[in-house]
Amino acid sequence: MSRVQGFEQFRPLLFSIAYRLLGSVDDAEDAVQETWLRYADAGAEPDSVKAYLSTVVTRVAIDQLRSARVRRESYVGEWLPEPLLEDPYQDPERSAELAESVSTTALLMLERLSPPERAVFVLRDVFGFEFPEIAAAVGRSEAACRQLAVRARRHMHEGRPRFAADRRERAELAGRFFDALRGGDVEALREVLAADVRTVGDGGGKAPALARGIVGADNVARVFARLVPSLLAIGGSIETREVNGEPGAVFRDAEGKVLNTVSLDIRDGRIATIRAVANPDKLRHLGPVADAYKVSREAREAMRPPG
Repeated sequence: MSRVQGFEQFRPLLFSIAYRLLGSVDDAEDAVQETWLRYADAGAEPDSVKAYLSTVVTRVAIDQLRSARVRRESYVGEWLPEPLLEDPYQDPERSAELAESVSTTALLMLERLSPPERAVFVLRDVFGFEFPEIAAAVGRSEAACRQLAVRARRHMHEGRPRFAADRRERAELAGRFFDALRGGDVEALREVLAADVRTVGDGGGKAPALARGIVGADNVARVFARLVPSLLAIGGSIETREVNGEPGAVFRDAEGKVLNTVSLDIRDGRIATIRAVANPDKLRHLGPVADAYKVSREAREAMRPPG
């Protein structure tokens, strides 16, 4: 097997590791590309290609993560991970861990960890690497990595929701939510929203985002029942998809360009948090991006009473 073939075999795994560490599709792809360049320039073939490549991509991602944290300190508004519609790496034996770890909720909890804690948790608890491999990847002793794993698990456990909805329940509730959105049905929206539901919007200062601080079923229902029908009135569409393994949708303009993504955090049989990513820099990997400000103006104009 050539080096190119060997690398391509593990590319999905490398991307999935990097994405969970960085919360960015573009940065994860950059980390994978840098890993290939280092592998291509390496001398002797490593005993384990998987271990070697995983070590390299982890180290590259940790370096990127440290600089990314500095950039996020000056980020405009709320920061959310770049939306991921499909995880390229699948492992039937770890399907539950993989699905949970890519959710927006989990990625935001990972943000609380230090880069070494984050790397150890992802490699051990998500992908099942052994501690000798993890120690080589993060440059710490095995004992130190075990301590990092304990701390990381404690932080992640503290932030994990107590009652997670099963897949069928989430899909059914999301279906009712998006049907109510399309119809602008305030009452139907109230029925699927938690009493203290909140919205989080990430526009990065470059696109309209859901206003910060929309809290409460009545407020959220009224805002969404007004905004979404106005988009549909000018030819926009809602493409229901899983976003980061959670029920969600891609909103598009009349030309099919991406406006934003929405993901739903469902707890105790109700939608607890609605997260929307509208920053165009975080949507380009999904295809052509719409001019959100222009679409917003057109939607408001379309809903204005005649005369």
